[in-house]
Amino acid sequence: MKELPTNWRELGDFIREQRSMSRLSLRRLAELADVSNPYLSQIERGLRKPSAEILQQIAKALRISAETLYVRAGILEEKDPNDQDLTSAILSDMSISESQKQAIISIYQSFRKENATPK
Repeated sequence: MKELPTNWRELGDFIREQRSMSRLSLRRLAELADVSNPYLSQIERGLRKPSAEILQQIAKALRISAETLYVRAGILEEKDPNDQDLTSAILSDMSISESQKQAIISIYQSFRKENATPK
């Protein structure tokens, strides 16, 4: 059997823990997140890597920050407190798509890293 990336399993474990703490069944969370029951089960077992949009739907259903799931999925790096406000503003902007948000955040973070590196 092919070894699964560790962060997929950790993401699935985290989603399962959050679902359990929210006292939601797998079926109910799937319903609230508008994803299929089998697909959500595969995500929780680390067999599937969900898209940013699916993570956002799951986060909304669990009433947690989508950013939390993005970091756990490896889509975003854990943020520096200095860029927290900008990242939050980008993520909350409903006029741009999830992929556009991720592109903007990625560019911003790469500039910060470049400028932080001593030359």
